[in-house]
Amino acid sequence: MDETVDSYSAASRALQDSFDTRRLADRLQEMFRSRWTLEDVRPVIEAAPMFFLATADRSGRPQCSYKGGAPGFVHILGPMELCYPSYDGNGMYLSTGNIAENPAIQMLFIDFADPTRIRVSGRAVLSDDPALLARSPGAELVVHVTVDDVFPNCGRYIHRTGDAELSVNVPDADGSAPVADWKKIPLFNEVLAADDPARIGAGPVS
Repeated sequence: MDETVDSYSAASRALQDSFDTRRLADRLQEMFRSRWTLEDVRPVIEAAPMFFLATADRSGRPQCSYKGGAPGFVHILGPMELCYPSYDGNGMYLSTGNIAENPAIQMLFIDFADPTRIRVSGRAVLSDDPALLARSPGAELVVHVTVDDVFPNCGRYIHRTGDAELSVNVPDADGSAPVADWKKIPLFNEVLAADDPARIGAGPVS
């Protein structure tokens, strides 16, 4: 490990020293941190139907969200470059709004059938590049990530599950998807976007 660069914070180091794990932390850093690329974990990422996304706004307030799609919805573009689609959601744009303010993100991939987890850290930007959008029919935007760190993590505490059925709401090959049931609730009708397919007879948007 390069002794001139310490990837651990002072608080992490204090806890390591408190529990006598500094040597272990350094060994894990030597073996795994900043040693892997997306190519090393391609099978896991390309088979993933979901991941967890951590973002924060410019003040550091965090947001954690679930991102799902058909296996392969996260596209590896290079050894340290990927993108994933931003599909229609609840219109709050919490994660994407954070990315617009603060590009630092972390993605957590978990394989529950064969317990494995992979953390991918990087810097994200929102993109409407037609070439990237063409990879993900039904996407509003694409999140393009320049990856800084790929960290395969111990699957020791991951709960095992069997095969799971994909959500029927995942856009199909031509981008079609059902209208979200919650958008059909009359309370929301008049505040839906003007071009939202769930909006019915609410008159012009003011």
